[in-house]
Amino acid sequence: MEQVLEYISIAGAFAFAISGALTAMNKRFDAFGVFIIAFATAVGGGSLRDVFVNANAVFWLIHPEFMYFIIAGALFALVFRKYLGYLRKTLLLFDTLGLALYTVIGVEIGIQNQLSGISCVALGTITGAFGGVVRDILVNDVPLIFRKEIYATISILGGSIYFVLYNTQISSFYLHLIPIGVIIVLRLLVVYFKISFPAIYYESTD
Repeated sequence: MEQVLEYISIAGAFAFAISGALTAMNKRFDAFGVFIIAFATAVGGGSLRDVFVNANAVFWLIHPEFMYFIIAGALFALVFRKYLGYLRKTLLLFDTLGLALYTVIGVEIGIQNQLSGISCVALGTITGAFGGVVRDILVNDVPLIFRKEIYATISILGGSIYFVLYNTQISSFYLHLIPIGVIIVLRLLVVYFKISFPAIYYESTD
């Protein structure tokens, strides 16, 4: 189980690093700026999670292998930026992968710390969504979770599914596959069909 979670966490860091790097390149940041945004996106949610659970140190300080994969993700985006640029929704894909993988990790950390169900799901949502919040703030965009686009709600649903399945006799493979798959599929469907929450503000007619 621990090894599976480590692989998921590393994959999430790699995906979020690519997401951050692509966002920075869309804003025409220089190479250093690209690495900074990639790093902030990959560690933002997990660092906040570790602060909340009072960990001895944030995960990327005690597990330096994350740094290598974050750098690799940023380099991947830089080297293949021309090819990635031809793929529509590339940024969405990697952001969605990061959201799904990190949500599961966050819920699992909550379970290991013997938190309540709602606290575990909240921790999963923070882990999955707040790297993107940091990224968007740094590039001067309004974060996705503050818009009417459905984002954090999908993380909450996926995290809840993981918590429920954790307390069953389901195998480790399906325990991780089902919530990750649900988050990815729902997120892609939401974007494809342009599903969003109703607006709470009326547009001015002046």
